Amino acid sequence: MTDIWIAPKHVFDGQRVLSGHAVRVVDDIMVDLDKAPKEALQINGCVTPGFVDLQVNGGGGFMLNTTPTREGMASIASAHRRFGTVAIMPTVITDTAEVLDRAAEAAIAAKDDEGIIGLHIEGPHISVARRGTHNCANIRDFDSHTMDVVAQLRHQGVAVMITLAPEAASLYRITALADMGAVVSIGHTDAPAEDVEAVIAAGATCATHLFNAMSPMTGRAPGAVGAIINSGVHAGIICDGHHVDDRMIRLALRARPSDDLMFLVSDAMATVGGPDHFDLYGQKIHLANGRLINAEGNLAGAHVTQAEGIARLVHHVGIPLGQALRMAVTIPAQVMGQSRLAQMVGRRTRDLVVLSDDLTRTHPFADACARIVPQDATE
Repeated sequence: MTDIWIAPKHVFDGQRVLSGHAVRVVDDIMVDLDKAPKEALQINGCVTPGFVDLQVNGGGGFMLNTTPTREGMASIASAHRRFGTVAIMPTVITDTAEVLDRAAEAAIAAKDDEGIIGLHIEGPHISVARRGTHNCANIRDFDSHTMDVVAQLRHQGVAVMITLAPEAASLYRITALADMGAVVSIGHTDAPAEDVEAVIAAGATCATHLFNAMSPMTGRAPGAVGAIINSGVHAGIICDGHHVDDRMIRLALRARPSDDLMFLVSDAMATVGGPDHFDLYGQKIHLANGRLINAEGNLAGAHVTQAEGIARLVHHVGIPLGQALRMAVTIPAQVMGQSRLAQMVGRRTRDLVVLSDDLTRTHPFADACARIVPQDATE
């Protein structure tokens, strides 16, 4: 049996970054967090719960849309785990009804699998004008088929986030989805602020990649961006230096009406942990200077990890590490009602991550334990 105290330089307990603390590990389970005892073994870096990502289109060479299977989800989750993200919402974007059905079946089959939180349905009920890389041919108004899919997922206990444009779904449908327990997220919309506010009043509690694919904020027309920033809904944001200017991220964080309403998403595609290109809708998407672009030269998802987003939030946006980690762990876990993902005590060491002091590297805490635990600590 292993029973040992390990004292990293810092520990993130789900709310704060602590120094002078240690974690007690018993048989690969973190069982306690307290002031470091004298016998604690020292390591560098910050130990934190693994990252949580609510918008993951792909990874490891796989896209959920092209491989909407349980095995596809597992491959995507495994690719992101290599970079410290231990829990993901596989995301199916605008496609045919058949692809949505297959993704839902996969999510039901995978509901108890490691690292799978649920299913994020991003489209097809979005604005053509703000579709981004989504296939125009499959965009449609909200229909009973999607409602039935969400109902089935919820009946099976699968967590659901669904991104909708206010102009594509009635307020009645929004309320019905929220009453099922789905997290309704506003995104890919050209709606004015008034329509966004109405959807929030009807039950939407989230927004998808703030600033991207939504009507912008101007002095006389707040648009979706202004309405969301002024509201009390949670909002995901991509922090890769391409999708949103760092100054705008800083502005949004400062402008929200209360703390901890913003969370980090990767919007990652198949290239994370995979090759530098992939096919989507029969079109080649390739990586060029850190940007994923389609044949039209438009952004087509992101090539970024949560770890890289955290580093950028700290080094470029200028927020404290504790706030950045809440955005990558605690807040997304809370959004989906899975606060346990932000807890330290009771977690397996492989679900905890060590961030290097300069935030450029991550590795499983289990690996750090294996390197430093002396032979006489086991029996």
